[in-house]
Amino acid sequence: MINDTPHILVVDDELSMRELLEVLLTKEGYRVSFADNGRNAISMIEKTDFDLLLCDIRLGDITGLEVLKAAKAQKEDSVVIMISAYATTEAAVEAMNEGAYDFVPKPFNNEELTQTIKNALALKTIEHEKEILDDELKRTLRFDKIVGNSPSMRHIYKLILQVAKTKSSVLITGESGTGKELIAKAIHDQSHRSEKPFVVLNCGGIPETLMESELFGHKKGSFTGATQDKKGLFEVADKGTIFLDEIGELTPPIQVKLLRAVQEHVFKPVGGNEDISVDIRIISATNKKLEDEVIAGNFREDLFYRLNVIEIKVPPLRERKSDLRLLAQHFLDKYSREMGKEITKISSYAIDLLNKYDFPGNVRELENLLERSVALSSTNIILPDSLALSIHKRRWIEGIKDRRFDLDQVKNGVLLDAILEEIERAYLEKALDCTKGKKQEAAELLGISFRTFRYRLQKLEIEKKIRKKYPEQMD
Repeated sequence: MINDTPHILVVDDELSMRELLEVLLTKEGYRVSFADNGRNAISMIEKTDFDLLLCDIRLGDITGLEVLKAAKAQKEDSVVIMISAYATTEAAVEAMNEGAYDFVPKPFNNEELTQTIKNALALKTIEHEKEILDDELKRTLRFDKIVGNSPSMRHIYKLILQVAKTKSSVLITGESGTGKELIAKAIHDQSHRSEKPFVVLNCGGIPETLMESELFGHKKGSFTGATQDKKGLFEVADKGTIFLDEIGELTPPIQVKLLRAVQEHVFKPVGGNEDISVDIRIISATNKKLEDEVIAGNFREDLFYRLNVIEIKVPPLRERKSDLRLLAQHFLDKYSREMGKEITKISSYAIDLLNKYDFPGNVRELENLLERSVALSSTNIILPDSLALSIHKRRWIEGIKDRRFDLDQVKNGVLLDAILEEIERAYLEKALDCTKGKKQEAAELLGISFRTFRYRLQKLEIEKKIRKKYPEQMD
């Protein structure tokens, strides 16, 4: 019988630490084995396939980095978390460069460590499932620019395949930045029209006076500046697909003219007398609730039903956070290549920081953030201090500053992690101000150990700020 319980190897030369981790990990339901030095660990790795290694940097004989290298040599996808009481950015970078999943400083918070382990094991499962899904998609699909393995995205993949086989009009709905154009392009690529044009028009980016000409073309002399005949995008897209983005921005007069083209696939150019017939697939998209626009009289009901034969709803990023790591890695790889940098990984602490944010700008905002982070990073790993999140942090803080203890706001939704982080940050900085930067004394004022105090400084990225403010205090 196969045992599905994850098997963890703990490598640490301190008996007390092994005993602590045995209690902690056994309580979480894991099978746990132990090695008291590096050579014993390597011997065990060669004989047993562990799901995860939890390895100290400093061991009695060889270093934890050598154990890490041996584990990776034995099995390339080995999941290894390094722990150390001597945590530095340089050590973290070196460990991550060698393929560690993460680097956790001692003393660690038990809940944070177990969550890191859960994340690592979950990612291993997700990556395995993604490999299976990717193999499946490669055989049947060509929309590799869409990234996601969440249930909602799997559902969309199935819809794309089903919809692509039909001629029906499709309405793609979702917030700005969710990737609606990518969905439209995937439908086109999977259809029998894939070798024909895929024409995109942003309906919100063209003035009303030019929209009719842009859609249907015009004849020479039909208006001032029309010095020659021009084909409209409907004609350009003949035999292919036209994608009308931000369809809700069209004015009522243009909606009237569009209705006939959608119904009959026939239209007249501006200044023309003869109808032009086309064979096109119409896909439209909007970030508005068109039903509400219809009720408000801003959008024609008959046009709405013509466009909304099949609807595909794209979820916002905050509703598919399980895709965030895959998306972040995708953009990291993309911009690392473009900028000629060798940035290969994002630490789980950086991912945790991203997970605390709701990304109102959705995938587009995440992409922008990763592009900036790659551009600004001075290491080949995205750590929390190299993650360009300062703008977003300020947004969270400004949003909670005046209502931190207003419990009535809970019913409207709050960011508890951000609130607690700001409270913790304020107490740490105040304690350091009281002791003029003396960390040992500040820890005593707060009733916590020096190790815990130092860990919290690193976690909240206060260390650099304090060193600048009190350069003489280096304890």
